[in-house]
Amino acid sequence: MNVLVLNLTRLGDLLQSQAAIADLRAAGHRVGLVCLDNFAGAAGLMSGLDAVFPLPGARLLARLDRDWRAALLEHRQLLEAVRADFLPDAVINLTPSEPARLLALTLARDAGLVRGFALDAEGFNADTSLWAAFLQLAAGSRGASPFNIVDMFRRIAAQGLPTAGAGDAAGNFGLRGPSRLERAHARERLLTLAPEPRRGYVALQLGASAEARRWPVACFAHVARGLAEVGYTPVLVGAASERPLAERLKQAAVGVAMADLVGGTGLPELAAVLTACALLVTNDTGTMHLAAGLGVPCLAIFLATAQPWDTGPYLPGCLCLEPDMPCHPCGFGAACPNGNACRRAIDPDGVLALALLMLDGGGVRRAYAPGARVWRTQMGGDGLMDLVSLSNHETEDRTRFIRLQRRLYLPYLDGSPLELAGESADMTREGSRPVAQALDEAIGLLTLLARQGELLARDPMPAVKTKFLATWQRVRGVLDACDRLSLLAALWIFEAERPGLDLPGILALAARFAVLLTRMRLALAPDGTSGMDAA
Repeated sequence: MNVLVLNLTRLGDLLQSQAAIADLRAAGHRVGLVCLDNFAGAAGLMSGLDAVFPLPGARLLARLDRDWRAALLEHRQLLEAVRADFLPDAVINLTPSEPARLLALTLARDAGLVRGFALDAEGFNADTSLWAAFLQLAAGSRGASPFNIVDMFRRIAAQGLPTAGAGDAAGNFGLRGPSRLERAHARERLLTLAPEPRRGYVALQLGASAEARRWPVACFAHVARGLAEVGYTPVLVGAASERPLAERLKQAAVGVAMADLVGGTGLPELAAVLTACALLVTNDTGTMHLAAGLGVPCLAIFLATAQPWDTGPYLPGCLCLEPDMPCHPCGFGAACPNGNACRRAIDPDGVLALALLMLDGGGVRRAYAPGARVWRTQMGGDGLMDLVSLSNHETEDRTRFIRLQRRLYLPYLDGSPLELAGESADMTREGSRPVAQALDEAIGLLTLLARQGELLARDPMPAVKTKFLATWQRVRGVLDACDRLSLLAALWIFEAERPGLDLPGILALAARFAVLLTRMRLALAPDGTSGMDAA
């Protein structure tokens, strides 16, 4: 069947859909892609695609301002081109925005099958899987998601298309990459910009999507000097808007021979340059995901709202650093009360030492970088990308709770049967107590909700209905008041507000949700009791 994937996001998110596309292709589907036209070059680096349809998003918006009829005509021409060249049997929308949802619905008019982020016939949210809802909800709850976005995309693509087979094994994130000729041209260009290095090239990506997520230029300059001293040539990569950063680095590293390609490459040439490098030192960027897809090891730094658990490089053996601060990661849209101290927390000497360890090729098993939590990417036993601590942060409450979420959420989001199996979070009493208390209260409210629902089914009195709705809202309030459970609060409301959900459906949902919360509560169990025991 023809499966059309819709991804209207930035470079990194587009590249992160590669594994889902590979899953679909491996299952025998023909796969098409709709992406923004300024990232069509990235789509050319992806494998498993039978057709690519660039969407001129910026031009359409500009035409809407000048002449909405011309914009509508161009939009219609795109739809006709898709239907003429790649009539979809199913559309998988990986973009949660309202325009993307509407476009998916329009593209699937003939097929009638939309998966992922969708709308119903009345224009209401109709996400077709819990994984889609979880991906969107987790974006607003920093520190809550234990899953890499690549794996979440794979799960979204698999649900509703059972032959896709995603989730059964580690995802294939390998990009098609540059040709042999493109690689040769990249090496020639590097040699024209700097002498041939004694030991190899190391790429440095100085920019980030936001200033708060950018490691200081002075720190990158320190790393560049240290690499040059032992025989590596730094290669500066990035967009044209990052030219001021490159100039500042060169001023701070006077005398260091380096190749400056910032603003001087398209995506295909950037890919070729990266394959000539032994390592990429980077912030959390699209370049990082490009390097990972090309098999180039990454040493990535995650600051402010960025964290490696969900946006880390999908390549085993990479190192991810985040500031060893209790406030990290911070939430979106909130002013930092600490003056963005996380940008200065990670010591450049430690980053340089880790880079040299990676370049030596022996594999890094234990590492210490002052001011940083150090993680190594690896495939987990569940077939999903995982992180292992190299800096003794595995026993922290934050890490243990992330791992607990990973074990509990996976079967819940997959729709698999839930059992009250033995789990253990091994969190400290101090860390688990507020979570346990909130879970006790929420489980008690779900028990009450079930009793009220039974009464309401027998006698739908207005007073009972009012109490039932109040209890339903209180479940959300209790979970939302606990930072570590706020994502569950959002998930509860999303599921309970699905259009067409009747009273038996709400009670079935409450029962399944209660099992999820009880499993989590039993895993914490600092006092050996649970809300279900009390009920």
